[in-house]
Amino acid sequence: MKPPPRVHLEIQKHRASVCGVLRSSYREDGKVKHTNHGRITGLALAQLQLIQAAFRGEVLPQNSPEALQILSSKEFGASHALLALAKELGLPGMLYSRREPWVGDCLALIIGRLLYAGSKLSLSHQWKSTVLWELCGVPGPVDVEDHCYAAMDRLLERQKAIQQALAARHLREGCLVLYDITSSYFEGAYEDSDLVLFGYNRDGKRGHEQICVGLLCNEQGCPVGVEVFPGKTQDATTVVAKIQELRRDYGLQKVIFVGDRGMVTQTNVQKLEKVEGLHLISALTHQQIVALLERKVIQTELFDERRVVEVIDPEDPQRRYGLCRNPESARREGITRQRLLDLTQAGLRKIAGSRRKASDEKIGARVGRVLQQYKMGKFVAWQVKEGKLQWELDQAKITQEQLLDGCYIISSDVPPELLDQQQIVASYKSLSLVETAFRNLKTVSLEMRPVFHKKDDRIRSHVFLCVLAYYLQWQAQQRLQPLFAKDGVGKDRQWTFSNVMERLKALRRQRVKMGGLEFDRVAEPEADQKEILDLLRGKQP
Repeated sequence: MKPPPRVHLEIQKHRASVCGVLRSSYREDGKVKHTNHGRITGLALAQLQLIQAAFRGEVLPQNSPEALQILSSKEFGASHALLALAKELGLPGMLYSRREPWVGDCLALIIGRLLYAGSKLSLSHQWKSTVLWELCGVPGPVDVEDHCYAAMDRLLERQKAIQQALAARHLREGCLVLYDITSSYFEGAYEDSDLVLFGYNRDGKRGHEQICVGLLCNEQGCPVGVEVFPGKTQDATTVVAKIQELRRDYGLQKVIFVGDRGMVTQTNVQKLEKVEGLHLISALTHQQIVALLERKVIQTELFDERRVVEVIDPEDPQRRYGLCRNPESARREGITRQRLLDLTQAGLRKIAGSRRKASDEKIGARVGRVLQQYKMGKFVAWQVKEGKLQWELDQAKITQEQLLDGCYIISSDVPPELLDQQQIVASYKSLSLVETAFRNLKTVSLEMRPVFHKKDDRIRSHVFLCVLAYYLQWQAQQRLQPLFAKDGVGKDRQWTFSNVMERLKALRRQRVKMGGLEFDRVAEPEADQKEILDLLRGKQP
């Protein structure tokens, strides 16, 4: 009696699909024939191979130490999730309309900035630890020249077109545009650079050369354009050209432009007042507020902590002023002024009590240095007679100054039918969204500095790369709002964007060997990881 034919699994591949066929084979009239018993579909190739090995008796017992081996492990979850989000947002198409290798390299650089901030060289070495480069089209070793620097050069060539695509998506005719400038200091020698120069550092970092970075955002704080300026650039000198860029490059003829008091100066207002469809929102300087008080356009009693008081300038009826007062700012300003006055008085007492003989001119010079250091000269009346310093505080001026503590005025020419005064003030406060972008770019997550590039074009490309990374982060944070909204406070607070990325990094792809077969296996997400992935895919809880 012949033994029954043995059943085995035959794996069949059809283009992108794979299936298993259960069959038995036998010989009849000298020919091998087959009998099919069924098909197995919906499984991955590695799973079918395990079943095939089981039919052959090649799978080791479960309790055998050789049954399962982890050969390697790479980060998967964060890279895969951010790349999927970038593709859903159409970022690859914004970079370039055709699928070219450098586009994948740029996506790896953008996502890598969020996950592994550092030099391009260090990111290129991450291919051993993460699937990021592999998912972006580089399956093996990464060459920093070919896959990083060459891609950055192509990205810079495409910057204008990419920003036009971002503006078309996130700006509209008549919209609010936020604009601000920051500085980023450099270390090292940059003798051949036209960008890295000494200038006013917005972070108070002295003694270093720097660049200036101007950022355009929509009213929600989504970045749409960036420009790198030489380090000695003054904020106000960039405004007119930036508004021309909005009209010329982005096709926006009607814009409400929001800038801080250092940008929308009186000179710029005069240059731009005849531009059709343009409206400006900014804040007045202290000197401008004092000038309004002297002209009796406003009174200190009008500043209110609970509501915005609107005043129209009789000499300029199109100009609307929103008078506001912040009690917390008033408290801080009062404390700061008193501390500076105390330091000024201590310095003057030291000069007055000195036993060293000096001329009136030398004593006056010492007084001038003290007053310059603490900026309190307007509150001090002083004179030097026969080598003796006499001085006193002008209490009337100090009292007058205290009345303006915490007071600020938002100035605008936006017609009431477009925005009421509350909306105008809220629009100016939206500049804090650009400051948030700068914090993320410079320190919190993207670490734009230190900059390891020496060529000006590479510096420009590096900054643009960081802004595109922030664009991706901004989009991710919008989708993660439900997660952040239900988070705890204080010590119970769990979620930041950085923590979210770390949780996704914990989802690793492992190379597994079992029963003589090797295959890849991604860790199953836990409940919080699954919630994050669902939110990033646009699935609301």
